[in-house]
Amino acid sequence: MGQGHALRTAGPTRRQLLGAGGLALAGCTPREAAPVPAVWLGARHERGHRLREPQRLPAPAVQRRAGVLVVGAGVAGLAAARAYARAGHGDVHLLELEDSAGGNSRGHTLAGMGCPLAAHYLPLPAPESHEVAEWLHEIGLLRSEFGRTVPDERHLCHSPQERLFIDGAWVEGLLPPADPASPMARQVQRFASEVARLQRGPNGGRAFALPAHRSPWTAEIAALNDTPFAHWLDTRQFDDARLRWYLDYCCRDDYGAGIAAVSAWAGVHYFASRHGFHAPGELEGEREAVFTWPEGNAWLVQRLAAPWAGRLHTGRTVLRVTETRHAVQVLAWDEAAQQVEAWTAPQVVLALPLFVAARVLESPPQALREAAARLACAPWLVANLHLPEPLPDRADGAPPSWDNVVYGSAGLGYVDAMHQSLRPHAGPTVLTAYHALPLGQRAALLADDPAPWAERVLQDLQAAHPDIRRLVQRIELMRWGHAMAIPQPGVHGHPALQALRAARGRVRFAHADLAGYSVFEEAFTAGCEVAGA
Repeated sequence: MGQGHALRTAGPTRRQLLGAGGLALAGCTPREAAPVPAVWLGARHERGHRLREPQRLPAPAVQRRAGVLVVGAGVAGLAAARAYARAGHGDVHLLELEDSAGGNSRGHTLAGMGCPLAAHYLPLPAPESHEVAEWLHEIGLLRSEFGRTVPDERHLCHSPQERLFIDGAWVEGLLPPADPASPMARQVQRFASEVARLQRGPNGGRAFALPAHRSPWTAEIAALNDTPFAHWLDTRQFDDARLRWYLDYCCRDDYGAGIAAVSAWAGVHYFASRHGFHAPGELEGEREAVFTWPEGNAWLVQRLAAPWAGRLHTGRTVLRVTETRHAVQVLAWDEAAQQVEAWTAPQVVLALPLFVAARVLESPPQALREAAARLACAPWLVANLHLPEPLPDRADGAPPSWDNVVYGSAGLGYVDAMHQSLRPHAGPTVLTAYHALPLGQRAALLADDPAPWAERVLQDLQAAHPDIRRLVQRIELMRWGHAMAIPQPGVHGHPALQALRAARGRVRFAHADLAGYSVFEEAFTAGCEVAGA
């Protein structure tokens, strides 16, 4: 969720981010293990679902004005507010549905330890992500030394960084190991060469930029964009089961959907927008550096949100946005006071998922209707598990790491929140497990009972950790019904998304959805650009 987590020898790492209640789940809890207490986190879904059916609203109890009103305080909304303030707008306010800012980058505290609710790391910015780089310099994560950009190493991911449980043992890295003479190793080398070729853009530039709208558009890029990734792999005879599992895992982790659903452009972009795809041993001793914290990207959000005390209004469900000749009127439901607020502003930024923006805007433009209809959003489940002591681990495999993945699992593995701590010994921790769910399981996430979902998480991890049920004290689950946009074939560069990005009327749009996929850099850039004109 996104915008959202591992470092892998085979190239760039995932962002983010992002069974069902009532479904029978394979296996059963051992009799000697007591049920693990499990609870849902976050605002109840009824807030967002107020938009589903027309309502007779009472007269507004409060009338308020703003110079610029930003609807949505995720990464894009917070970046937009910052950009407007830097441009000289002194009366900027934000409305947020949840009780805290940050969107998919929010964090949590469990048993006194910080942990993420979705996105949990940020790679060092690519050359095209200059807005992100500028802000990271501002908050001290980057600095310039003798003409070079240097990260603050205190905030970089500690080693060991990642491991994979496969064939009954933990191995370093997330790409399944292979004998150098095996068919898989040969396919890995061919895939690395293909990504390196595609990375080279016209006139010696880069063909895959981040943010993606700064990439050149060529006939080959257009063909990749129109083709499912799985089909592209088929036609090039990338058929090794373990390589395809890895590529499918990368896509599920970054986009919420696998190689059959995302475009070949998205599958290649995952690697080519950064340092390419490298076979094991090619970058011996090197890993792509990423920033991370126990609470994940909430560390970043806290710094983006800090200047807005008194002007960030949480617990506000925006119900209607109406553009008039001279201003924009916004009706919002104050969840705490249980009353309607009316806001008037000469300019409003809808920093919302596009399908939500299409619902709240009274007269949505054709481009918004088209974009909202085209984008599919992946549901996610994020589970934080409190352990009072470390999990027992095999002595002969790769050691416990920040990112830990089980080969063949329906889940996406877990990160260890306390891996980033400076304590000299192992101890209590929180494991954050991620599941990108099929679209058909979105409705099941609305179940009141979290226990079946907690059971699903435990079953997914017990193959690698047979003692996990004995040790887990509590599970706190976050459900994301529409966590992230899936970059399906034809989505990247769609004219409707381009039109919304370029909109410069009283109502403007800023969200990672404008890129057709959800990562921090896309959201932050969209927020900065919306104030640029």
